[in-house]
Amino acid sequence: MTSQVRGVQLARLLGQWHALPGRRRSPDYAALAAAVRGLLADGRLPLAVRLPAERELAEALKISRTTVTAAYRELRESGHLASRRGAGSWTMLPGTHRVASTGLWTPLDDRDMIDLGVAALAAPAQLVPAARAAAEDLPRYLGGAGYHPTGIIELREAVARSYTARGLPTSPEQIMVTSGTQHALDLVLRLTLAPGGGVLVESPTYPNALAALAARRARITTHGLAADGAGWDADLLLGSIRQTRPKLAYLIPEFQNPTGHLMPTELRERLVGVAHAAGTDLVVDESFVDLPLDGTALPPPTATFDRHSRVISIGGMSKPYWGGLRIGWVRASAPQVQRLAAARVGVDMASPVLDQLVAVHLLADAPAIVAARQAQLTAQRDALIDALADRLPDWRVAVPRGGVTLWAELDGPISSALARAAEEVGVRLAPGPRFGLDGTLERFLRLPFTLPAADLVEAVGRLAAVRYDLDRTGRSQWREPSVIA
Repeated sequence: MTSQVRGVQLARLLGQWHALPGRRRSPDYAALAAAVRGLLADGRLPLAVRLPAERELAEALKISRTTVTAAYRELRESGHLASRRGAGSWTMLPGTHRVASTGLWTPLDDRDMIDLGVAALAAPAQLVPAARAAAEDLPRYLGGAGYHPTGIIELREAVARSYTARGLPTSPEQIMVTSGTQHALDLVLRLTLAPGGGVLVESPTYPNALAALAARRARITTHGLAADGAGWDADLLLGSIRQTRPKLAYLIPEFQNPTGHLMPTELRERLVGVAHAAGTDLVVDESFVDLPLDGTALPPPTATFDRHSRVISIGGMSKPYWGGLRIGWVRASAPQVQRLAAARVGVDMASPVLDQLVAVHLLADAPAIVAARQAQLTAQRDALIDALADRLPDWRVAVPRGGVTLWAELDGPISSALARAAEEVGVRLAPGPRFGLDGTLERFLRLPFTLPAADLVEAVGRLAAVRYDLDRTGRSQWREPSVIA
C-alpha cells in the first residue's frame, strides 16, 4: 500500500517555506515547488509517497488552491511528481538521476562534486594485500556449503579479542558477523522491537538509524544533545528513560554521529542501571570507537556495566577501514546471538566468506592501520576547522576528540537552503534536518573531515561564497536535487 503524507504533516515539514533566503522575487507557487524539491533533496520526503490533495494542502498552508495547483504542475513538469486523475499525486524523480554508492539519488553529471554528504574514508593501502591473503585462505572453506550464519570462527575470535582488549571479556559465541553495521542494527530491531514499539534516540542522530526505525514503525522520542562539547544532559537522558520506558534506546556513545561527543564513564554506568529498571534494552552503536584523536582515552564499553543482558553492541569495519567491505557485527549474550542467527535466515543467511577473511587480515594489522587513520583524520580535521574559522567565522564548531565529523552551528536557520545552493557550486552537503525529526535542526550542518585537506579547504571556500549569496540574490537557482533513497 502506498504511504501518504497529510496536509498538516507536509505543512510542518515545509516550515517557513515562503521565507527562505533569496526567495523574495519568486512567485509563491515556484517557491512552494522548490521547497518540496528540497524536502526530497534531503530525504525528509521519501519517494513514492502520495501528497495531500490540493485543497487539503492549501488549507494547511493557508494559501490559495490556485497556488498549490500551480506548484504541483511545476513539480510534474520537472519530473518530481506523477499524477493520475482521481487517484492522486506521488513523489518521484526525473529520469536523469541514478542511485549513488552513498544511497543518495544524484545527477548523472556529478563527477566534479566535492561530496561532504558521506562520512567515510577511502580504502587503506593494506586492503589489497589483505584481499590477496584472503584469497589464499579461501580454499579451506570451499569444501563446505559456505553458510555461516554467525560468521566464520576466525573473524568472531578476532572481534571477541578486540572487546576483551578494551576491558570487556568476550567469547566468540557472543559475536555475530553481519553485512555491515546497518545490517546489524536491522537484525537487532527485528529481534527486539515489535512494530509500533517505543524507541528513544539522541537528537541529532544517524539518519539511516532513523530510517531503520521508521521501517519498524517505531514510536520515536528524542533526547536533545548540546551543540557545544557538553553532549548528553545526564538527568534529562535518564529521566526520559524513566518516564517514557521505551522498549529500546539507540545511542552512539563514542564520538556520536554527527556531533562527535564522547559519553563519560559515569553516565554509561548510570544509563545501564536505569535502563534495566525501566525494562529498556540499549542498542549501542560503536562505529567510531576505533577513531579517538589527540590521544583521547576511551571510557570502558557501555556493556561493561551490563549484568542483565540489556546492552547489545553493534560495530563494523566501515569507518576505520573501508565502507566497501561490508562487515559488521553484534556483541550480545550467547543466547541472543543464537536468536539473531535464527532471525537472519529470512534476510540473507550469512555474510560472504571471502569478505570475512579479508576482515581477519585487516584486524591482524589493526594497530598500523588505525594509527595511520588517526593521523590522517587529525590533520584533515584541523584543516577544516582552520578553513571555517577563516572563511565562515560566525559558525560555531566544537572540536571533536574523535570520529570523522564536525557539527557546525550556523549563523541562521539556513541549512537546507545552503545545501540546495551548494549543489550549484559543486559541493554536496548533509543538512541538519536529515539528522532529526520533522524538519528540526535547520541551524546545523554536519561536515565530515574524511576528504583530503585541499578538498575540504576548497569546499569551505565555495560554501562561504554561497552563504553570502543567500543574503544578496533575489531568487535561488534550483538544480536537480540529490535525494535520500
